[in-house]
Amino acid sequence: MCNLYRMNTPTGEIANLVRATDIAGANFAAEVWPGYPGVVAVGGELRAMAWGFPRHAISKKTGKPLKPTATNNARDDKLRGNPMWRDSFRDRRCLIPVTQWCEPEGPRGLNTRTWYSLPDQDAFVVAGIWRPTDEWGDAYSMVMVDGCEEMSDVHDRMPTILRPEDWAQWTDGSPDEAFELLRTWEGPLEVDRTDVPWAAARSAGRMLL
Repeated sequence: MCNLYRMNTPTGEIANLVRATDIAGANFAAEVWPGYPGVVAVGGELRAMAWGFPRHAISKKTGKPLKPTATNNARDDKLRGNPMWRDSFRDRRCLIPVTQWCEPEGPRGLNTRTWYSLPDQDAFVVAGIWRPTDEWGDAYSMVMVDGCEEMSDVHDRMPTILRPEDWAQWTDGSPDEAFELLRTWEGPLEVDRTDVPWAAARSAGRMLL
């Protein structure tokens, strides 16, 4: 599952790419972590939202509510049945511009960052869903499908990469039409294995949790 991605392409370029109105004065970092703000395209405009739907739990020790956590990945096979995702998949689908996404690679505690992107593209689009929340305002989640061969040794799930000709079908099509697009990416991926520890300091940005 993706728990870190980059969107360091200027929003003006992204707006032109997805044919949306640019966003002004948004507070978000180039590296986006769960609970931090990122940029999505909704209804023909770019908007800043929190990455992750709030999930609530009760402390087993005290019996009191815990601070909500961000659930930032939605599995394709859970979209229609899970109450957390069902209404958003039916009514509120969005486009998430991405420069690269990252997965931890290596032994637990010694993980390093491995980045994935599309060759010769500054940015691409992955499938997302969103909804308003009482906790953080509007929030979004990435939709995940089975991972492709290039990343099979790191993780078995990956973001749903959408081709430009499929963007309108994802955002405006019926749920059945949108579900048809939830496929493993069959094109090439560029893989950048780094020595940067997964737990390295996060980029500066306003956290919403």
